[in-house]
This record gives sequence, C-alpha cells and structure tokens, in this order.
Amino acid sequence: MHFLFLKLGWRSLLRDLRAGELRLLIVAVTLAVAALTAVGFFADRLKGGLQRDAGRLLGGDAVVRSDGVTPAAFIAKARALGLQSVSTVTFPTMGRARDEEGGQAKLVAFKGVPEGYPLRGAMKVSDSLDGAGQDTRDIPAPGTAWADASLLDALGLQLGQTLLMGESSFKLTRIIVQEPDRGAGFISFSPRVMVNQADVAATGLIQPASRTNYRFAVAGDDKAVKAYVKWASDEIKKPAEQSGIRGVRLESLESGSPEMRQTLDRAEKFLNLVALLAALLSAVAVAIVARGFAAKHLDDCAMLRVLGQSQRTIALAYGFEFALAGLGASALGVLVGFAVHYGFVVLLAGLVETALPAATFWPVAFGMGMGLTLLLAFGLPPVLQLAQVPPLRVIRRDVGNLKPASMAVLGLGVAGFAALLVAASSDLKLGLIAVGGFLGAVLVFALASYAAIKLLRVSVNEATAPRWLMLATRQLSARPVYAVVQTSALAVGLLALMLLVLLRTDLISSWRKATPPDAPNRFVINVQPEQGDAFQQALRDGGVKKFDWYPMIRGRLVAVNGKAVTPDDFEDDRARRLVDREFNLSNSAAMPTHNQLTGGRWTAGEKDAISVEEGLAKTLGLKLGDALRFDIGGQLSEAKITSLREVDWSSMRVNFFVMYPVAQLPADVPVSFISAFRAPEPALAVNGQARPQSFDNTLVKAFPNITNVDMSSTLAQVQRVLDQVIRAVEFLFGFTLAAGVVVLFAAITATREERAREFAIMRAVGARASLLRQVQRAELAGVGLLAGFLASLVALAVGWGLARFVFDFSWTGSWTVPVLGSLAGAALALAAGWWGLRSVLNTPVVETLRKTT
Repeated sequence: MHFLFLKLGWRSLLRDLRAGELRLLIVAVTLAVAALTAVGFFADRLKGGLQRDAGRLLGGDAVVRSDGVTPAAFIAKARALGLQSVSTVTFPTMGRARDEEGGQAKLVAFKGVPEGYPLRGAMKVSDSLDGAGQDTRDIPAPGTAWADASLLDALGLQLGQTLLMGESSFKLTRIIVQEPDRGAGFISFSPRVMVNQADVAATGLIQPASRTNYRFAVAGDDKAVKAYVKWASDEIKKPAEQSGIRGVRLESLESGSPEMRQTLDRAEKFLNLVALLAALLSAVAVAIVARGFAAKHLDDCAMLRVLGQSQRTIALAYGFEFALAGLGASALGVLVGFAVHYGFVVLLAGLVETALPAATFWPVAFGMGMGLTLLLAFGLPPVLQLAQVPPLRVIRRDVGNLKPASMAVLGLGVAGFAALLVAASSDLKLGLIAVGGFLGAVLVFALASYAAIKLLRVSVNEATAPRWLMLATRQLSARPVYAVVQTSALAVGLLALMLLVLLRTDLISSWRKATPPDAPNRFVINVQPEQGDAFQQALRDGGVKKFDWYPMIRGRLVAVNGKAVTPDDFEDDRARRLVDREFNLSNSAAMPTHNQLTGGRWTAGEKDAISVEEGLAKTLGLKLGDALRFDIGGQLSEAKITSLREVDWSSMRVNFFVMYPVAQLPADVPVSFISAFRAPEPALAVNGQARPQSFDNTLVKAFPNITNVDMSSTLAQVQRVLDQVIRAVEFLFGFTLAAGVVVLFAAITATREERAREFAIMRAVGARASLLRQVQRAELAGVGLLAGFLASLVALAVGWGLARFVFDFSWTGSWTVPVLGSLAGAALALAAGWWGLRSVLNTPVVETLRKTT
C-alpha cells in the first residue's frame, strides 16, 4: 500500500501523455534545458580546450608581459629558482617586397625570438605554401624570416625571395603553420613575421615611442613556477615608487589573453543572455500549463477521494508523475542541446582553430537539475492542490476549485530557479540584469495591458459597434487576468525578437554609418620628428589634401593630486587597465575640430594645463582642477585639468585621451608623430603597361621605419568576427522565439474550456459559427496588436539606450518598428489561436455542455 502512489502516478503519466495533457509542459522544459545546455556544452568544451593547452597557448608555464624590456629583477628571480626562460619582443610594422618583385606593402606582426623558443609546445612550419607542416624546435637563422602564408600571398612573394622591414632585408625560408603562443589559436588581424632576435636591433624599428610588447616566459618544476608566480604577483602589486615597476603584468588565459579571447567571452555572455531569456519564458509557460493541467484533473481527484484514496497518496502520485515528466523532458533537452552546440562550433569556427576536447558530465547534470527545478518550482504548486479536492465535488462542481498558490511556496520556487539562472549566467551582473529585467518588463507589460483592456471596454460603443467587436470586447473584459497574461507573455517574446532584429540591423547599420564616407582609412605611426616635413610633403605630392597630423608622446599616469595611483586603487576593470598601461598623449595649441568642449576652457598656449577626454575622466573619477602627473620617458610632467572634451571615436580621426594645449613641448620629451588620411585610390594599368606602384608602397619605401595601418581591411575583419558572434546568437535565439510561442500558445489554450463553454451557450441560443470565428479572431488579433505595440515601444527605448550608452552613437528608431511589431504580434497570436483553439467551434454543442456541466 505504501507504494500505491508509484503505480497510480505511472498510469496517470501514460494516460496524460496519450491525451496530450503534458505536451506543452514537456516542450517548455525541453526548450529551456536545450538552450542552457547548448551554451553549457560549448563553454565547457572551450574551457577544457584552453586548460588542456594552457602551457602551449602561453608558450611557457608563466609569462611576464611588459611594455618595455623585462625588468632585470624578474629575470634574476627566474634564474635563482632554476627556471628556464626566454624573452620575445613583438610589435606592428610594415613589411614590403622589393621594387623588382612588385613593391607591395602590408602591416605585419613582427616577432623576434631567441634560442630555446618556445619553452612549451612547438612551432609547426612548412617548406611550401600549401604544406601541412611539421613540428620543429628550430628558430629562424640570422638574416632569414618565417612568415604566414597570407603575407606571401598578399605581397606576391615566394619562399626564397626577400622581405624588407625597416632598414633590414630578410630571406623568406619557411611558412608558419602554427605558432604556440599566438593566443589560444585565435585569428590575428596581421600576418606574423618571425625573425632571429639577433636581427631586431639592425632593423631600426624600435624607437623611443614604439609600441613594443615584451614577453618573458618561464618553465620548470611546478613548485618553482608557483613560487615565481607568487613572487612576481607581489612585486607587481607594490607601489611603483617602491618597486620602480610600471606596465608589468602576469599573463594568463584569464587575465592577459588576447583580444579574441575577450571576444569569445562576450560571445558566451550574449549566448547566456539569450539562453536565460528562453528559460524565463519557459518558466512562464510551465506555470500557465500546470495550472490548466490541474484544473482539468479536479474531477478525477474528487472521484479518487470518493473511492478512498488519501490526500497523501494523491499528492505523491502527481509528484511522481511530474518528476518522471521532468526527467524525460530534461533528458530530451540535454540531447537537443548537445546537438545544437555543434552549431556554435561551426558558426564560431573562425575564432577557435584548435580541436576541442569532449565535454564533461557537468552540462548534463546541470541541464537535468535545471529542468527538474523548473518543473517543480513552477509546475508542482498548483498540481499539489489536487490532493485537497473534497469528495463533494463529484456532485457539486462549484466546490474544490483551484486557489492561488501559496506566496511562500511560489516565492521559494521562484527564488530557487532565479538563483540557478544567476549561477548559470557565469556573471553575477548579467544574471541579475537578465532576471530582474525580465521581471520588470513583465510588470510593465501587465500594467500597460490591464490599462489598455479597461480603456478598450469604455471606448467601444456597444450600440453602434459591430456585433463581433462588441462580443470580442466583452470576452477580453470578462477575463482580464487571462488577457493580461496572454498580452504580457507575447510581448516579452516579441521584445526579445525585436531587440535582436534592431541590434542586428538598425543599430549595427547606424554604427557603420557613423563613420563618414570620406573618413581616414590609414593611420601612420612612428614618424620621427626629423621626417615630419618630408612625410607631409609626400602626402601632398600623392594627392592627399586633408590629413591629421599630431605629435604622440607615451606617458604613464603615476599620480593624481600628488597621490600615487596604481591599478589596485580602482575597482572598475577598465580603470585598472588604463592605469596599468601607457597613455598616448599629444599637444596642440588649437583644440581638434572633431572634439567638443564639455567642461572648462581650452586656452591656447596655457602652461601646466591639460585637456582630458570626458569618458576617461568619468572612468578614473577625475574632475576639473585635478592635478595629473605623468611619467614620460623617465621625466615627470604635472599639469592641471582645465578642460574636458567629448571625443567621437567613430569618426576615424586621430584622437587622444589627454592633450596639452600648447604648440610645443620641451625638446627633451621623446616624441613621434601620427597621421590619419584617406589613401588615394590605386591607379589602374594603362595600355597593357604595368600597374603603377600603390601610394602605400611608395610611402613605406620612402619611410621604412613607419607603421602604416590600413584600417579598411582591419575593420572589415573585426566586422566578420562580430558577424560570426551575431549568427551564433541568432541561432540560439530560435529557442527563445519558440519559448515565446509556447508561452502564447499556453496562455491562449489555458482559457479553452471557458471559451468552449461560452461559445457553446452562444451557439445554443442561435449564434452562427461565422460570427464566433470573427469574435475569436478579433480577440486574438487585439491581444497580438497590443502586445506587439508594447514590445515595440520598449524595444525602441532599450535600443536607444544601447546605442547611446553602450555603442556611443546617436540613433533614432524608425516609426515603422511599432507598426511592424504590432502586425507581427497579431500574426503570431492568430497563428497560435488557430492551432490551439480550432476544436472549440468544431465540437458539437451538446458534447461541450455535457463536459462542462
């Protein structure tokens, strides 16, 4: 007898499955689990791959990264601990072919390596452009260079030919197939050129203001490596005045990995956000469907009570049934999520080149737990009320109806599910914003839809309005709670869809349009002072009529108002990064025309004064009158903030965080120059003659030490990466849309019994089926139009906020968004209503009334 509930629950499960009573419940749980586990499987495999290849990806067991030559103390400590070590230097520069071999030029990622490189992993090189490559422990011989195949293709070179960089020439001898420490296999915007470190000085490329990056890698016994990491961490945390160390940091996969790792992190957050929305929508669907399920089983439970079953047995039976349904739906969701995650692997294939390891069991356990929690938290409370149905309901159907769920039980379930979602987001802020924002949006939609329904009721004149409109208005007014639920559920789903569409089309399009068509597409840095006049003349001779020309000084912020500053003084990650690196400073008597003054006063020629970009001031907590001290090449320079500027970073013009409003700085300040311009279009060959040398190649040939950055190709590649991430988000968003449709379907069908009874009574007193179809369509279309309109307004507001405060450009949504959103809402509501309510008007009146009386 103690296990009677198992038999009863199993039979009830089979019966309800055959009758389709659990169909929507299973679909909702499956969608939520599939969305969450798809992201979970991908993130788990990605994390496993990075941990597996940690040493190889870093090129050592630990890496110290610095803007200048690695401090001697770090090298000495590694030797004292008996660790192996190598130091490499990287920086961007221009590589070009000789004139007789075409003279083409391209920005490259220069890298000088010593003997013993790499400490972990191995280089894979090939002796031909299309070779598969083989591992090697060698490095380029002096006077030779290894390069990516893409560079040879861009310059039209072959192995054995010469590559010019700076004041040196190198013979190309091998193709780089795989570089262990390039950055977790992520793509690079510039092709790699690797040379022997002994050849670096002769190139003349490293100048006082050059953007160099030194990496000091160590490897050895695990205990010694940990001791070195602890010592290095302590040294870096010491105040700069005490240690004399600036711009030094420990590199790891989490703290110092390349920008593309950050891109994947952002992609994972986007995917988590969409998955969370799918789970939240599914929770709404489960709650609606479970209440409808319980309402249909009231009579069955009353009969069981008459036949002698105890409340405990009935409660355990339904609990067992829901547990089995939850396990089945969760398992199905895990299988679907596992299949879907391969879509992410394919869509993000350009970002992750290494083969990912198999997933662990964690996503499976998480998915099963999330599915059961979703069902038990939102589905079980109304179902457990079935055990409290009195036997008297067999003869009096007006007793034993469902009551609102206990706030304590509902609150506990919602809190548990919300906690799991926050944990699943892998980011506290993201989880809180997603869950809190969802609840806020639902509240806004509920209040607005309730007010709209009340307004509709008083605005429709029943004496003059068509009969179908009058009856539809009465239908909505008679069930305001269900009407609010239906409208809010559809509005939330449409809001998510519209936000994605706006982000993918309007906002990205506006971002692209924010750059004017004649904006500079070349940035040239590392122009030396003695080359200034000749360089500017070369631009004019090449047909460049308008160009930016500014001095560029590298300086590190060391004190504010006389107090030393370190990254540890700030909690914001961006602020910590800014303080930990050197700034690009500049000077000009006149404020740049593409900047706007937002505070203070720019006074030309004012000494000991600086102008600060307002975003930087906000990030670092600076204000007018604050005194900033910079370390510029070992010289201290202190000045007060006299003005704040708004900088349009999308203008593609030369911009600076900090500027001195003077025409000339002291002569002993190390300075180089930066220029931005729009390169002339390449000339075409005429009458079969050879194509003239491009302007870029002519410029690099005349000034071999400069770095000419072609922003058009770089931005195009950045956009391709963004497009890949967007496609992955759109791919997962299908689950969110499906969950929204399930919510709508559940909300509409939740009133099917009431609709069937009301329509049956109307048909019994003479109403035609065609009139009732008009009433049904009008009601559904009204709910859809209202939901679409509300979702459109909120989507426009959120889109404006993203454009203004996240993407930092002005954007005004199109007036067509509310129109199209309203039409889309009406179409979805009509489609869901046709599918879920098509049997209401087809069932004979007698049969309907017999079931409901």
